[in-house]
Amino acid sequence: MKLIVGLGNPGPGYARNRHNVGFQCVERFIRRHNLAYERVLFKALVTTGRMGDIKVVLARPLTFMNLSGQAVRPLLRWYHVALPDLLVVYDDLDLPLGKIRLRQRGGSGGHKGMRSIIEALGSEEFPRLRIGIGRPRHGDPQDYVLSDFTPDESILMESVYERAVNAIELFIAEGIVAAMNKFNTSGEDARACCEPSSTACSDPQKFSL
Repeated sequence: MKLIVGLGNPGPGYARNRHNVGFQCVERFIRRHNLAYERVLFKALVTTGRMGDIKVVLARPLTFMNLSGQAVRPLLRWYHVALPDLLVVYDDLDLPLGKIRLRQRGGSGGHKGMRSIIEALGSEEFPRLRIGIGRPRHGDPQDYVLSDFTPDESILMESVYERAVNAIELFIAEGIVAAMNKFNTSGEDARACCEPSSTACSDPQKFSL
């Protein structure tokens, strides 16, 4: 079983914020595979599906970003998901806009949602997918992450989301190392045309409720 958690803040006022790229990735995964939200469980919006023999749980915490761990910890326990089978998707100020990076483990990097999850789980030993939003040249980074993407940035982000969903699919099918090897390749750019993952899971018919 895999648990995919996209981080963000709930509510329409935050929906297109830079801080909500985790939500956006999960939403696009659900849309690609024609899934529907199933229920609210442990302070998260949750839907489930199956990719071959692998059950997949997709979650968006409704706790607001800084309390994300309150949703993730009980979901892990409820679904009996091991830490290596958890993938957290979130925004990263320290990556340039349009870059994605996967890691097997690590600290929060100052991200308050990740800090909450690490504290709740008592461990940094779980995979994560970082979506680069870049740092502002001027102004408060906190205001920046809660601002919307510009129209030009929004166009770019559509290809970023597509590539991120491909990475999630490969993580589900083959694990974090395979996803890292494919999507952490130096020089890959979100502006390039995103090809679907080579795995069978890119076919929506392969993923079922």
